[in-house]
Amino acid sequence: MKNNFFFKNKLTNIHEKSSQESPVSSQILYGEKFKILSKNKGWLRIKTSFDNYIGYIRDKNYTSNHKPTHKVFSLKANIFNKTNYKTKYFLPFASKISIIQKNKKFVEFEKGKWIKKKDIKKINHIEKNYLKTLKLFLKTKYVWGGKTYKGIDCSAILQLLYYYNNKFYPRDTKDQLRYSKSNIKRKKFKKGDVIFWKGHVAICIDAKKLIHAYGPEKKVIIMSINKTLERIERTAKLIVKKVSSIKY
Repeated sequence: MKNNFFFKNKLTNIHEKSSQESPVSSQILYGEKFKILSKNKGWLRIKTSFDNYIGYIRDKNYTSNHKPTHKVFSLKANIFNKTNYKTKYFLPFASKISIIQKNKKFVEFEKGKWIKKKDIKKINHIEKNYLKTLKLFLKTKYVWGGKTYKGIDCSAILQLLYYYNNKFYPRDTKDQLRYSKSNIKRKKFKKGDVIFWKGHVAICIDAKKLIHAYGPEKKVIIMSINKTLERIERTAKLIVKKVSSIKY
């Protein structure tokens, strides 16, 4: 049997080590594919198939049998027990589901679990309007290692653009920095430019403004490019290391 599994819970944290006290380095989403490297006392050491990210999860909700047909294209899709009974649970953006049955407004993705049709797209859907995706996360709180509506970090919001479109892109800023092709450093920016600092990344939405998950503001926020450059240089003593661009 091949070592290929799919995560079947809403989301869970990926820890650096096999301990709840260990820092959270990332998260795994519903329907995400991974390999199990080892098991120890309820912990799984895994490698995610999309970006080869290695870490530890403590969750038994996974399966080897999952063929995604659709994916979530809202910040969070409310889960219903029945088509008229809303629960307090959600599937996050880019969750990959397999539809069992559907009616006019809802689809069932697991027995007794439904979400609204308006929250999903077909699994092969490509979203070319990356600003539409980025703006879903506006005002989402900043959380180191997060990649959902519950909290997100700066590198996750960039990676999710590519993950949703089934295109490889690294998880962490340091790896994104190495992977991204560099444009010439300049003082003028344009829509789609990706600005890298050491340990931070932001995306230009036009020639004057950018969007990023910014720790000091504790949320995803749109800011002036020039004011952001000045603030990061003044407070963190960091200058721009590279300017790349979104391409997929």
